[in-house]
Amino acid sequence: MAFVKYSLIRLAIFVPLFVLFLYLQLGALLAALCAGLMAFAISYLFFQKQRNDATAALSYRFSGRAKPIRSAGEVEDADAEDRLVDANPEIAVNADRPRKDSAKDPGKDSSDS
Repeated sequence: MAFVKYSLIRLAIFVPLFVLFLYLQLGALLAALCAGLMAFAISYLFFQKQRNDATAALSYRFSGRAKPIRSAGEVEDADAEDRLVDANPEIAVNADRPRKDSAKDPGKDSSDS
C-alpha cells in the first residue's frame, strides 16, 4: 500500500507539471521529460518518509518472506480442494512432488524401446 501511495503522490506532482509545460508549448516529449524530472526531484526532497516506506514494502515483497498474493479464484480453488481432501481422507494430494515421468533419464528417448 505504501508503494501505491508514493506512486500516487508522484503522479499528482507529475500531471499538473506536465499540463503546465504543455501550456508553455514545450512539446509533449519535452514536457513529459521536464515534468518527470521535476516530479522526481520534488518527491525525492520532500517525501522521504513515503519513499522509505515504499522501498521497505517492495523489499519485503521480493525478499521471499512475504505471503504469496493469491487471486480470489485461487483462494476459492484451494478451499474447494481442502474440502474435498477433508471429506475423502483416502485421497492423497501430492502436487508438490515431481512427476514420475520427469524423473526419467533425459538422455533416453521413450521411442528407443
